[in-house]
Amino acid sequence: MKTLLFLAKGVETMELSVFVDVLGWARNDYGYNTEVVTCGFNKEVVSTFNIPIRVDKVIDEINVDDYDALAIPGGFEEFGFYEEAYDEKFLKLIRQFDSKSKIIASICVGALPVGKSGVLKNRKATTYHLKDGCRQKQLNTFGVNVINEPIVVDRNIITSYCPETAPEVAFKLLEMLTSKEKMEAVKVAMGFKL
Repeated sequence: MKTLLFLAKGVETMELSVFVDVLGWARNDYGYNTEVVTCGFNKEVVSTFNIPIRVDKVIDEINVDDYDALAIPGGFEEFGFYEEAYDEKFLKLIRQFDSKSKIIASICVGALPVGKSGVLKNRKATTYHLKDGCRQKQLNTFGVNVINEPIVVDRNIITSYCPETAPEVAFKLLEMLTSKEKMEAVKVAMGFKL
């Protein structure tokens, strides 16, 4: 099972790392088939707080049929996150994953491009909930039924409302890719409580 981890400019490093670590532990320590492929608009993505990250693929190289899931960490507007997260190439990629009922897992404002793509219209989701709920209001403008809960799953799409939820989103993705029992084995091994 292959997960495409999309890194827009200004991506939050904590939010991207959980996907790498949880799926990496599953693959390395348990032999699960949980490969992660990083992707961006350029071979080097500059994350929030100016940490450069070299990615495996650029967006133009991606064939959706090669992947089982799409993971979308959030990022900071001040570091240019929405410039790439809202790019039509990326929105089209999100639509392609959803049209094939592939898993889409987002953390925090990673839900906003999912909403902007149109795939969450009349569906339940959440996003960043603090600072007067401005991001949840923004998500609502895309026709989304916003639920103010830490993690919301609507069929194939996982959304969450802040960085604190990041590990749980990665574990939910692992569960959807494998099974609850396999996810729980990794979760306990990583020191998290069930």
